[in-house]
Amino acid sequence: MVVESDKAESEFGEIVGLRMLKRLAPWLGRLHADACSRDKAGNRKLFFDQLCLALLVRFFNPSIKSLRAVQRASELPRVRKRLGCSRFSLGSLSEGMHIFDPQLLEQIVADLSHDAPQVHVDPRLAQVPHQLTAVDGTLLRALPQLTSAAMLTKRNGDPGFFWRIHTHFDVGRHIPTKIQVTTGRNKGANSERAVLRKFLATDHCYVLDRGYADAQLFEEIDAIGSSYVCRVRDNTLVRERESRPLSPEAREANVVDDATVVLGGTNKPPANHTMRLITLEVEPHWKRSRRTGKTEVRDCVLLVTNLLDVPAETIALMYRYRWQIELFFRFFKHLLGCRHLLSQCENGIAIQTYCAVIACLLLGLYTGSKPNQATLEMIQWYLIGWATEGDLAKHVAKLKQSDA
Repeated sequence: MVVESDKAESEFGEIVGLRMLKRLAPWLGRLHADACSRDKAGNRKLFFDQLCLALLVRFFNPSIKSLRAVQRASELPRVRKRLGCSRFSLGSLSEGMHIFDPQLLEQIVADLSHDAPQVHVDPRLAQVPHQLTAVDGTLLRALPQLTSAAMLTKRNGDPGFFWRIHTHFDVGRHIPTKIQVTTGRNKGANSERAVLRKFLATDHCYVLDRGYADAQLFEEIDAIGSSYVCRVRDNTLVRERESRPLSPEAREANVVDDATVVLGGTNKPPANHTMRLITLEVEPHWKRSRRTGKTEVRDCVLLVTNLLDVPAETIALMYRYRWQIELFFRFFKHLLGCRHLLSQCENGIAIQTYCAVIACLLLGLYTGSKPNQATLEMIQWYLIGWATEGDLAKHVAKLKQSDA
């Protein structure tokens, strides 16, 4: 890493140029004593705060792409000076990914989230009475390039090369607020619905895709004082319905039907709250079939919600904003390099994931806008000496001007 002057080095001695990491110092200090009780000999050289700092530097440095590269960097005297640690071995680095507690990082994410700026969203979303939260999961694969990875299994027989990142995403601030790492199988306690049930909170509006559609889950969300907007399958059974009038704004938003309904067959008990079914007509797409080949179908999106007083066109807009979480997954996996896992254990993947989320939050806090590829590239160019501090400041100013 290259800097313009020694003055920049003295401002924050741990990481050259990354002034935004300076605000993490009070929080990272809490991690230092984690897992030290098991070190009876008192010769530990790598601590949790140092590990997290090294991982954060990796996200902003394009030359560090693996755990081994992090270890090799620790052999450089200049890096050790700024990380505030001694040389550590690959074994201690790997051990740290197993023994350090990733839940300690969750509190750091929560603290940083309080200061995250509000990004520009459609003013119509102000009609939503709760905090708009998109919920989804994404799969990560370990060693996808190796055919032999298909033979890797955990001791209980489950595949050890698939992991799912369950994420709660604050649409208004464009930040993840809750993350849970589980195995890739969408079953039992690791299913998307089960993980969502564990983290349900009041005063949230959960925007969900079809995989979360479940009448009992809807009841639980409504019972705690939250709301939901969930896409359901086209063949969902509707027992009773009472049509609601459509406004011109709703028709312009491609809403073709709005009704209060009772979902399920005749053998299902009625829900304890009123449900609303909104039908959106979307652009037809091509559907492939082995029997009929490629055929064009009329596509409709069915949305179920318990928001009875919010206009139908706003409900449609809320579901459109659900795609913000997909953009975050792309940034997370492709730009921050999290498609390559630094560890194959659940604990290590959780540490890497939380550090990546902290990196996203730091980008947002530093620039005042949601992170993107251009900002990450500019910071990386600054760290390797291609861009000056003035270039970085000019880029940030353009971001703020475009958001205004």
